Amino acid sequence: MDRLARRLGLKTDPTIFFVSAGLMIVFLILLLAMPGPIGRVFADGRDWIVSSLGWFFILGVTIWVLFLIWVAFSKYGNLKLGKDDDEPAYSNLSWFAMLFAGGIGTVLMFWGVAEPISHFSNPPFAGVDPYSIDAARDAMSISLYHLSIHTWAIFTLPGLAFGFFIYRYDLPMRFSSVFYPILKERIHGPIGKTVDIFAVLGTLFGLAVSLGLGTSQIAAGLNHLTGVSNNTMLRVVIITVLTLVATASIVAGLDKGVKRLSNINILGAVALMLFVLFAGDTVFLLRQLIESTGVYFQDVIRLAFWNDAMAQFGKEEGWGWQGGWTVFYWAWTVTWSPFMGVFLARISRGRTIKQFVGGVLVAPSVFTLVWFVTFGWSAMELDGIGGEGGPISAAVGESVPTAIYDFLENYPLATLLSGVAVVIVALFFATSSDSASLVVDMLCAGDAESGPVRQRVFWGISEGFLAASLIVLGGEEGLQTLQQVITVMGLPVFVLVFAMLFMLLMGFRMESKRARGRRQPGDPAAAALASSGSEDALAATGPLAADEDAVGAHADRSGTPHQQTDPRSGAQGPS
Repeated sequence: MDRLARRLGLKTDPTIFFVSAGLMIVFLILLLAMPGPIGRVFADGRDWIVSSLGWFFILGVTIWVLFLIWVAFSKYGNLKLGKDDDEPAYSNLSWFAMLFAGGIGTVLMFWGVAEPISHFSNPPFAGVDPYSIDAARDAMSISLYHLSIHTWAIFTLPGLAFGFFIYRYDLPMRFSSVFYPILKERIHGPIGKTVDIFAVLGTLFGLAVSLGLGTSQIAAGLNHLTGVSNNTMLRVVIITVLTLVATASIVAGLDKGVKRLSNINILGAVALMLFVLFAGDTVFLLRQLIESTGVYFQDVIRLAFWNDAMAQFGKEEGWGWQGGWTVFYWAWTVTWSPFMGVFLARISRGRTIKQFVGGVLVAPSVFTLVWFVTFGWSAMELDGIGGEGGPISAAVGESVPTAIYDFLENYPLATLLSGVAVVIVALFFATSSDSASLVVDMLCAGDAESGPVRQRVFWGISEGFLAASLIVLGGEEGLQTLQQVITVMGLPVFVLVFAMLFMLLMGFRMESKRARGRRQPGDPAAAALASSGSEDALAATGPLAADEDAVGAHADRSGTPHQQTDPRSGAQGPS
């Protein structure tokens, strides 16, 4: 494989690249050759995971939230993701735009109207009447639970782990580097490479689901605007065209392509949101912005631990609702965590842990709150709170991707707004695709810098093919099929991300011992850890206590200094 990589002019780890690509191609062939049996396998797998392990997904993400809050306010919060004198490479505005657009931009466009209306018309809690005031409040709380702090915790935890181990200890830009505390040099062997291959495949499938959702919404918008038939062929054509657009951005690279698209995209989304805010019932929405914040914090503890344990005694569906919503969300989102984790680490070098957690966990959650209040409450008000439902809930019942366009019909310049919405979704699509392609390339190469253009183009086109294949497999039941695939693929990735929490705890203990060993006036790292005025009693115990010198000397064992690239200048030098 080394010889083939050199012949093709690739700059990557041949094992990770070729095995990941080979497994993806094998799956595509099986998917196209045997869509029926493959579909049944994923359907059965999803049913088992939801019924047996749904509680694990729900509890796990809540534990991650609590851990991140603790670490941000602990003495480790002042440590930098990088060397102690590193400074952030991007302004706060560009940083926020890049992490948001690469994260769940397509999700907010897809579910901003559809999810609140879904829970409003079909409340999940017993005793709550559809379209009632209680149903509306619950719908908003559930939507915010699904897409604010908890979702961003799934991105923040791996991003923190990547930034901590890769930049502070000069390890390769790979998923397996996070597991250095227990794998040590085996991260470069079969075990580490297996972990990296899982991460690459999980990222590809997670992206394929998002691209499938985005393509369905674009197709629905074109059907709404032009009357063109919204079928599988249209969606395949759309995903082909936008994959080519994303590939062009991939060639441009992170700073030119992704950053530029992200900034344009977030500005367009904000403009659409402000139009809805001021063209609608502005006073009502502003009041709801305050009230919904309080209701969310009041309900989030209950929702964070609720797993419908009593369902078997009162409903035939059992895990039906949470399996289709919460478990699906967490399984889907976690398949993005290798991509988003590396991406967030790549754009966040030089920030402290406290800044990183605050920025990644809180800032997008605040934007999500404003987005859902603006679109969700506007939709429920137009649909008739306290009534019997209206055209928006009827539209969601027929086709979820059309929800936002039926909603925009209630505003001036509806046709123009629908066109703008289609463009925003398309840009989110391209941004997510090119960001993921760059990160998959980094995961294979182990380098923070982009590899040869041909590598990045290969992954960009591969993602498009995979998403198109899932669309063909799903046919008219596309959303259900995507839920099944991603729930199955999400389980092993979820387990790996959960393990990152323990890796970080071990890494923090090691950092405490390193700081005490070199404590002297003017040492920023030592000062950061000493600022709490307490010693870490656990630092001298555990498997890392004797291994901290080994990590620090990681580059020397290879015989040559490990090369790191300064994202501010692009210059390389020994770390």
